[in-house]
Amino acid sequence: VQLQASGGGLVQPGESLRLSCAASGRIRNINVMGWYRQAPGKQRDLAATITTGGITNYADSVKGRFTISRDSAKNTVYLQMNSLKPDDTAIYYCRWRTYSYTEDYWGQGTLVTVSS
Repeated sequence: VQLQASGGGLVQPGESLRLSCAASGRIRNINVMGWYRQAPGKQRDLAATITTGGITNYADSVKGRFTISRDSAKNTVYLQMNSLKPDDTAIYYCRWRTYSYTEDYWGQGTLVTVSS
């Protein structure tokens, strides 16, 4: 499975961005798709996940501002990020995995910078 993340960039506080993560290869067993982020000098943390059943989970810091969604026909997961804050500045990585972690794939990361 190969994951291609895109959509990062430089925005001002309060603006929006939409990240995309397109998958190719054998994704038949994948159950959970998500976005993680790593700010400078910090560990990589979960931002949002979505299951093939449509169940979503968000970090408290992004609830109400970020929305994760998927287009199964395009094998793509999106992260709509609104009301961006400087604290959202990070490299955003997509991750697709099975529930049991027997398959676990990461994308290459896309940089989001929120600054005035």
